[in-house]
Amino acid sequence: MNHHNSINSIAWKQRLAGFLIHLFTASGAYVGVLALLAIYDQKIILSFWLMFAAILIDSVDGLFARIVKIKLAVPEIDGALLDNIVDFFNYTLVPAFFLLVVPVVPHALRFSCLVAITFSSAYQFTQVDAKTSDHFFKGFPSYWNIVVFYLFFWQMNPWMNAAILYLLAFLSFVPIKYVYPSRLDYLTHHKTLRVSMLLATIVWGIATAGLLWVYPQTNHFLVLISMAYLVMYAVISLYRTWVPLVNTISLAHAE
Repeated sequence: MNHHNSINSIAWKQRLAGFLIHLFTASGAYVGVLALLAIYDQKIILSFWLMFAAILIDSVDGLFARIVKIKLAVPEIDGALLDNIVDFFNYTLVPAFFLLVVPVVPHALRFSCLVAITFSSAYQFTQVDAKTSDHFFKGFPSYWNIVVFYLFFWQMNPWMNAAILYLLAFLSFVPIKYVYPSRLDYLTHHKTLRVSMLLATIVWGIATAGLLWVYPQTNHFLVLISMAYLVMYAVISLYRTWVPLVNTISLAHAE
């Protein structure tokens, strides 16, 4: 069966669903442009809400794509490439522009910070195994929009903020496996623990959105939840780097 006939054999509803999901993924870039405009207009809180919306789109579009078997529904569009383009824009370029406009790092270090995060992200996104066979990110996964959120809300010394950015950029080149929150297949054998990790991620998102909602006030309980998740995420990522589910992966490949 040739390519044309294979497309004709796909139900039109599945084709339509596939195109709508690709459109949904692409809408993340539109939201990112609005975030740039908000940063430029010094509407910082609005820009964070827009960055949050872009993350939400990225968090669920893959699930939708797997449900409709999007590679079969729309074989002529490379969904992974589309996702990477939108992600590089939202997770790297938007926060890079944020660093240019919002004084969270010393003025003298702005451009070196931009070099650090853009070059490290370019490396991280283009590795052949940037997403490992067991569904982890290899190297710090360019969560720069989340990083600038915390740097802004922590209100730390700008030199410390720059040091954190340099460290995370360096970690992009270190082959630590970071949890992919929406792909937990090989996180653990126990379904309950996988569901718990997913729920913890959702709770973190709600708590972090809550911090954004109450700003410029703060809420110590929400801060505790947000920070506890970051610590848990780092610990689990390090553990799975050193203790992978080798047997599970081998069995999956054997099948």
